[in-house]
Amino acid sequence: MPLSPWRLRLLIVSLLTVSFLGALDHTVVSTSLATIAGELGAVEQMSWVIVSYTLASTVLLPVLGKLADLVGIRLVFFASVVLFLVASMFCGFAQDITQLAIARVAQGAGAAGLMLMPQTMIGVLTSPRERPRVLSIIGIAFPIAILVGPLIGGIITDAWGWRWVFWVNIPLGVIALALAAFAVPHIEGRSGKRFDIAGAVLLGVTVTAVVLAASWASAGGSESATPILIASLVAVLGLAAFIAVELRVAEPLVPLRHFSNRTIVVCIALSTVIGVGLFSVVAYVPTFIQMAYRTSATVSGLVPIATVFGMLISTLVTGSLASRSGRYRMFPLFGTAVAAVGLLVMALLPPGMPLWVPMVAMGLVGIGTGSFMNIIVAVAQSAAPVSDTGSITATVSLVRQIGSTTATAIVGGLIGAGVTAGLPAALDAATLTPAAVHAASASVQAQVAELYSDVMTPIFLGLAVTYAIGFVIALLLPNAKLADHLEPEPAAEPSTVSDPAVA
Repeated sequence: MPLSPWRLRLLIVSLLTVSFLGALDHTVVSTSLATIAGELGAVEQMSWVIVSYTLASTVLLPVLGKLADLVGIRLVFFASVVLFLVASMFCGFAQDITQLAIARVAQGAGAAGLMLMPQTMIGVLTSPRERPRVLSIIGIAFPIAILVGPLIGGIITDAWGWRWVFWVNIPLGVIALALAAFAVPHIEGRSGKRFDIAGAVLLGVTVTAVVLAASWASAGGSESATPILIASLVAVLGLAAFIAVELRVAEPLVPLRHFSNRTIVVCIALSTVIGVGLFSVVAYVPTFIQMAYRTSATVSGLVPIATVFGMLISTLVTGSLASRSGRYRMFPLFGTAVAAVGLLVMALLPPGMPLWVPMVAMGLVGIGTGSFMNIIVAVAQSAAPVSDTGSITATVSLVRQIGSTTATAIVGGLIGAGVTAGLPAALDAATLTPAAVHAASASVQAQVAELYSDVMTPIFLGLAVTYAIGFVIALLLPNAKLADHLEPEPAAEPSTVSDPAVA
């Protein structure tokens, strides 16, 4: 159902606003976290403010994607926005950490829809060739949220209090909801189909176990070894049971038949590369810069800003180029190669280089990642039947989330273990801060800088290899063009689904 140009523009504005709200709550709360924990008297439990949101937004992705296919995208979209706004209100009214964590679970569930439904909607309403451009516009919500989220959170917390970090979502959400009421058309689902409850429960348990194991692993400490092992075992058994169920049900939550389609498998693998290769390390880069380059926290923030800015620019440019030409294979090849080079430069940098050097290197990582981050969503959607747009979009997003969460825990554990083992005797690992290092003697500062460089070098090398593997995977994409028009539902059997991305 093609939209008129003005209605498409109105739809893009609405979806961009909604996507920004969902992305913003991943970043805006971090600045006010210490204030929240202090006022609620729960410093030791403050991580649950983040974990509860991340867990819910990850677990609900495949569920909402499948519901969109069955009951219609419009219904799931509006329900997600309303849930997000109501949960935001209750987050602001929370009187203790338990109430806040529960409200954050509901908010995360709504945020999953805010992030997923716009992409799914574009996959149904626009032609394959038009999708990269539109998805790139909506996709800028995430890098913008990374750039401005912490700043907005700090300003709101200082000026009005931490509760307004959540309440500010309400007027913005109402505006987006009003726009969407006019712009979002009715999109039929497949009514009468049974929802895969068993698959949803098993996948929810599996993803929860993975996220919790990763969170506990990143926290460190020998006392956390047992729950990590238990969670990992639950994840393995849950995945095996989930696959067994999906092979038997008539309407699976994640149609495994899509994994016989080379294009879809490559897009899923590239999405995992992004989660592992970039999002696992970007949170640790500021600390590395503060320690290895002896800068302030403010100055160290310039490096991730360069990364996100590169991602922002390349997302818009490559999305536009892909829609103009219809060709898409070159962008994952270019992006993985550039990101691998950037991470390789980071691994080879000696301590004491000018700050602009790591800024350029991490900028290359951002440029490379942004070059194909949204394009692979468009290509995967085009390679699947229209009736499975929600589930295939959710799968691409889910693997990136899981890859990021798991790899972040591994990277954090490696950094913590390496720094603790090599720290100079003059410093205590338990109280190590950039301020403590900067207050130490010049020789100790030099030792710490060398230590952080030594610890981060193999990590950057490993992530460069991850992108290099992504380059090899991208070679498997067909050298084809995206179709110029919306394709009808394929009539082929599931085992021989054709690739409608090829024109």
